[in-house]
Amino acid sequence: MTQFDLTDDQRAIQEMAQRFTADAITPFAAKWDEDHVFPRDTIKSAAELGFAAIYVSEESGGIGLGRLESALIMEAMAYGCPAVSAFISIHNMASWMIDGFGGDTVKAKYLPSLVSMDRIASYCLTEPGSGSDAAALKTKAVREGDHYVVTGSKAFISGAGENEVYVTMVRTGGEGPKGISCLVIEKDMPGVSFGANEKKMGWRAQPTAQVNFDGVRVPVENLVGGEGDGFKIAMAGLDGGRLNIGACSLGGAQRAIDEAIAYTRQRSQFGKAIADFQNTQFRLADMETELQAARILLYAAAAKVTAKSPDKTKFSAMAKRFATDTGMSVVDRALQMFGGYGYLQDYPIEKLYRDLRVHQILEGTNEIMRVVIARELMRAAN
Repeated sequence: MTQFDLTDDQRAIQEMAQRFTADAITPFAAKWDEDHVFPRDTIKSAAELGFAAIYVSEESGGIGLGRLESALIMEAMAYGCPAVSAFISIHNMASWMIDGFGGDTVKAKYLPSLVSMDRIASYCLTEPGSGSDAAALKTKAVREGDHYVVTGSKAFISGAGENEVYVTMVRTGGEGPKGISCLVIEKDMPGVSFGANEKKMGWRAQPTAQVNFDGVRVPVENLVGGEGDGFKIAMAGLDGGRLNIGACSLGGAQRAIDEAIAYTRQRSQFGKAIADFQNTQFRLADMETELQAARILLYAAAAKVTAKSPDKTKFSAMAKRFATDTGMSVVDRALQMFGGYGYLQDYPIEKLYRDLRVHQILEGTNEIMRVVIARELMRAAN
């Protein structure tokens, strides 16, 4: 990215993602949501464009792009369906962890099928008793010879029960972050089971459930990084994951603005189009200004994460907080412009409202984002 605009290559990537979304996602998203359909074939078709391995290295079969390009893709797909875009983001994060931190054996074992999406990956960090306090996780992995025996549960896992691969944070050592390691666990390993699909407010086009591990024997070769590296890997993944979920909010909010403009132009009250009222124009102007501010911050943060800048964690937290809060605020105001019709499933606004609300919670709640930002500020001041 140049200082003020995208490069030609980045625009080409963005346009490719927008075309894919217009053809394969947007026309079907409402039906997927209404019927709770997981569109596996559509998601797998994204792999044909390289979208299953956006920042997996070319040496491992990925397309080796940066975090800004990833954000452009996620934003474009979220315009059609935030739930589908976020799901693809999670798969990318899990694949990147294996590529970025795994040894040759674990990479050769899993990446070819993840790049093609013949197998889809979930990321397992959150537990029933540890959400924001991720370092307090309890899922235990005890080494026995050339296997780890894993016991515990993970909560709110996207793709649970559907996906074949689970990149899982486990406790191999003592309490705290230094006792956490990362293992790749397969769906069909004996002792792996799943809870019922959660009945969610939004994100209905993807399954979410608990993952249970009951004495699961996982080969030592499935360790990603070294013992004790898990928390570091998880936090590195979250920098990128936060950008992607912020980008999903940008895409959903952009759709809301476009829908609001179209609706207020054709809807008349008191003898003229709603779009002709100054109040409507002022509200749209504020929505656009705030969305563009969030977009610029997120793109800048993405560039910093790609460049491994010292302040990348602070910027990714700021961008996630601002983009997800802004996205929700924009959709809320768009719904108000639709009046009672905005509350009906006949229009896309109510789905966007439901889908974007969770973005303020996952990949670290926005309260935790403020903690991260403040901590980085204090560290810089010392």
